[in-house]
Amino acid sequence: MSNLCSTTSALAVAAIVAIGLGGAVAAKADDHVKDAIGVVKLQKGEPIVVGFWSVLSGPDTSLGLDQLRGVQIAVEDWGGEIGGHPIRVIEEDSLCSAEGGQMAATKLAANQKVIVAVGPACSSAAVPGAPILWKSGIPTIGISPTAPPLTAPDRSTDYDGFTRVVWNDSWAGKQTAEWAYNVAGAKTTVGIHDGSPYAEGLVQAYLDSFEALGGKVLGKEAVSPTDTDMRPVLTRVAVSKPDLIFYPDFVQVIAHITRQAQSINGLEDTILLTADGALVPQVIEMTGNAITKLHLTANDLSPEALGAGYPDFVKKYEENFGEKPIAGFHHFGYDAAQVALMAIKKVMVLEEDGTAYIGRKALRDAILATSGYDGLTGTKTCNDYGDCGTFNYTVYKYTGTTDPYELGKNPRKVYPAD
Repeated sequence: MSNLCSTTSALAVAAIVAIGLGGAVAAKADDHVKDAIGVVKLQKGEPIVVGFWSVLSGPDTSLGLDQLRGVQIAVEDWGGEIGGHPIRVIEEDSLCSAEGGQMAATKLAANQKVIVAVGPACSSAAVPGAPILWKSGIPTIGISPTAPPLTAPDRSTDYDGFTRVVWNDSWAGKQTAEWAYNVAGAKTTVGIHDGSPYAEGLVQAYLDSFEALGGKVLGKEAVSPTDTDMRPVLTRVAVSKPDLIFYPDFVQVIAHITRQAQSINGLEDTILLTADGALVPQVIEMTGNAITKLHLTANDLSPEALGAGYPDFVKKYEENFGEKPIAGFHHFGYDAAQVALMAIKKVMVLEEDGTAYIGRKALRDAILATSGYDGLTGTKTCNDYGDCGTFNYTVYKYTGTTDPYELGKNPRKVYPAD
């Protein structure tokens, strides 16, 4: 994988200066180690352990691997250490499921040297996993779990340790409805979700906003993530001949719906719209020629819409891993790691002999206090409930099966026009 640089890159330095965190100051431990939750003590040279939990197996593997690579580049940009303590990333597979999230979080929580966790990719994993981590005093910075309840004002205190650098689907649902109704011209719609917190929440936010705009909601359908025959549900949907079907699911469901919809009478002119779950190369192979019928919504991934450091990041990605980014959340992984590492640097107390102390609640508070960090995915300023991201609405389309997966080319941006 990547080799650690001997010095912190200009990008990381600029990020630190931008939010005014400064360095870890040598001081007497007794003056600074009190913390309401607990303190992690690191002997001289002992590593700072960062937990990474995301989907690392199955059909959505590219999603998690892409994020991990972003985290690894962030560590590289720090020179691999803070205050003389090497940064060590340990990985757990959250499988993009509730069971996987619970298992990954439990493993990380059992290691009391884990200071902070970055991830997961999926809301399905975040919902059960984040409380497990926080009960052990480990704050979590979500990379791409977008379900609205995770940062809702009425969320349980079990989620007090959760923040995210990605957007909130309550925003995405509203903007998707505005595109569908005002730009695509759809006046009737149906939503299909796979039962996951992410998909169900985004579909509902979209349908509510579509109806508020004056559109007519013809139905909301549910499928299982393991379903392969979508023809029964598509046949039911086709009876009402909707102008648009919105199904922001994961790669297998997206591929099956898109491919099988081509053979259903009544859906010939229906717009097929999914979301960022389709930003993986596997969707091209699994969907076949029907991929050109698919629209997908996502945060704007074009270089001009991203942070000034993004081109250098992509260059480093290619140098380190021998290929261009393989999914759509590598830069969110980078930003999540940067927020975590900047907060660690802010609260770390160093003794003259190199011993370090990091207060767990102090770290959570420092993460939540992130303000004005100019990240690869936009400026990050967290609100009181952990939403730190922004959302620049974009619609993409795949060009076909002969062109390789490459963000900006296949799929290409079709809205807003450049």
